[in-house]
Amino acid sequence: MYNILVVDDEEKIRKLIRKYAEFSGHKVTEAADGMEAVSLCRSGAFDIIIMDIMMPELDGFSACREIRRFTDTPILMLSARGEEYDKISAFELGIDDYVVKPFSPKELMLRIEAIMKRVRRSDNPDGPENRNEVFAFEGLKVDFTARLVYIDGERVEGMSPKEYDLLFYMIRNRNIALTREKLITEVWGYDFYGDDRTLDTHIKLLRKSLREYAKLIVTLRGVGYRFETK
Repeated sequence: MYNILVVDDEEKIRKLIRKYAEFSGHKVTEAADGMEAVSLCRSGAFDIIIMDIMMPELDGFSACREIRRFTDTPILMLSARGEEYDKISAFELGIDDYVVKPFSPKELMLRIEAIMKRVRRSDNPDGPENRNEVFAFEGLKVDFTARLVYIDGERVEGMSPKEYDLLFYMIRNRNIALTREKLITEVWGYDFYGDDRTLDTHIKLLRKSLREYAKLIVTLRGVGYRFETK
C-alpha cells in the first residue's frame, strides 16, 4: 500500500484518482493547491505525489521546486499542458513522470507502480541489478550503485530519476539497437499508451547532461537509439 498525495484544483480529478487508488489498496490525501501540498509534505511523509500544474495560490512547478528543497519523494506531474517545453521544465525540476490530461486512471496506476518499483531498486543498492557496477569510457564514469555520473572527474548534477534509469539501461545494452518501444517498455516499466515524445524529451535532457559524451547516444532513424562505445 502506498500513501499518495493528490494535488489538483479540480475536485472531480482528485475524486477519480482517489477511487482507483483506494480500489488498488492505497491511502489517498487530497490537496486543492500548491500551498496546501507543500504544507502537507512538510508535516507528513508520502510515498508518491501526483501534482497538477495549473493551480491557484501556487502552481505545480513552484510547488515541486519547493518540495524538492526538503524531500526527494517521487512526483508524477499531471497536466492538460502537453507541450515539450512544459515536460522539459518539469523533468528538469526532478519529477519522475508526466501524464497529460485526459488520462486513463488504469494507466496512471501502472505508472505509479513503475515509479515505486524504481524507488525500491534505488533503496536496495545491494540488489543484484546494482551490485558493484561501474561503467567507464574515456572521461565518462557511471556509478550504478550510487546513481552518480561523472565527466572528467566532475559530478554531473541535476539529472532526473528517469534520466538515470534511461542511461543505465542504455549502457547495460550498449552497442545494441534499441527500438523506441523497447526503451519505453523497459525503462518506464509498463506498456505505453500515448505520446512517445516523452522518450525523445528524456533523450534530449540526457544528451544535455552528458555534454560532450552526448555523441555516444546515436539516433537510429525510424528505429530508436543506440548507446555506442565502439
